[in-house]
Amino acid sequence: MNQSISVAPIQEEPIHNNHAVAEPFVKQLSVLGVEMLLALPLGIALAKFHIGGIAWIFGGIASGTVVLQMFRLFYQYSPKPNRTARKVGMALVGLTVGLSNSNSDITSLASGIPIFIVLTLFLLLCGSCIGYIYSRLSKTSLLTAMLATVPGGVGVMAAIAADYNRNVTLVALVQAIRVTSVVFLIPFIARIAVGNYCNSQTLPVIGALLNLEQSQLGLLLLALLVTALGVYLALLCKIPAGDFLAALLTGITFNSLLHWLPFIGDVHFFPPPLINILGQMLLGITIGEYWGDKPNFGKRTVVYAFISVAMTLVAGAIAALLAMRLTSWDWLTCLLVTAPGGSAEIILVSLTLNHNADIVTTGHLVRLIAINSSLPLWVFLFRRLDSQVSETT
Repeated sequence: MNQSISVAPIQEEPIHNNHAVAEPFVKQLSVLGVEMLLALPLGIALAKFHIGGIAWIFGGIASGTVVLQMFRLFYQYSPKPNRTARKVGMALVGLTVGLSNSNSDITSLASGIPIFIVLTLFLLLCGSCIGYIYSRLSKTSLLTAMLATVPGGVGVMAAIAADYNRNVTLVALVQAIRVTSVVFLIPFIARIAVGNYCNSQTLPVIGALLNLEQSQLGLLLLALLVTALGVYLALLCKIPAGDFLAALLTGITFNSLLHWLPFIGDVHFFPPPLINILGQMLLGITIGEYWGDKPNFGKRTVVYAFISVAMTLVAGAIAALLAMRLTSWDWLTCLLVTAPGGSAEIILVSLTLNHNADIVTTGHLVRLIAINSSLPLWVFLFRRLDSQVSETT
């Protein structure tokens, strides 16, 4: 008799938990829907004003910032930056970049791997010095400063800061300033250097989907399915930057794999512009969300953040000069190779310019792998230094 009394609350608990989990998901999905609806006309408007082929990223940045502030002010709901949306955006961009480079013989660039490694080590050394200077200026821990200044991605660095109980908002602030500065400055410099960059590149969003042949639509679905599987396995194995790398590898090898299938024939697949547009908008939205998510920082904190970003940009410029001395690349290629991220955005700029995209892609791949693979070591060293400093003070 007494045992049957405890059955009722045990049955009701999972139902309550499922409802509690589903509600934030629905809210986050609605926020993303509003952001996409706003980013699309903004991207079209910016493209008509000759902003260039990555106008959709700019539209996404504006949309993510505005929508998060709107929900916070009018609906008393403060959504956090959508990391899943950024993973999807990285995967779509990686697939587009990979398919664009599928005809390029990237293996021929293997002889230049030592150059890419030298440039990466130089940037890592500069990043360590910048992180130390920033920690002294901002009076923050060395690990927080390193996570804030290393060009490893907004979401990744903020997540690591949360794992080690560091100042997540400060890390996200500096990373957002760096990515936004690079996304705006590099296309601006390229626009001055390359005259045809300012041509209007308004992509036919609806026509890109409706004009797709039925066979191409099947290949698109297959490519997206293989990409999703590759990204899932990469993230499951905790491969650094797995979302972008897996999608990039899928894009590079997809057409070659199709030629092996006897029932496909000689088909060369390239995704419609809509895939590129969606990927760019998602990347921009997630950057904008980090701007919209910022609390009120003091003026000194913001100034120090901009100083650290300026030093990072100067280090990238010095690395570009070093690349010019070590290679026969032109200065714009060197600038794109050494630009301090985001890697996906810079590779998109090189594709838009049709300017040595294979070299730029290889350079950023080497750096992505090196930075993400060495992060555990850097975290360990900076935590040890933090503990030693705290013991001596």
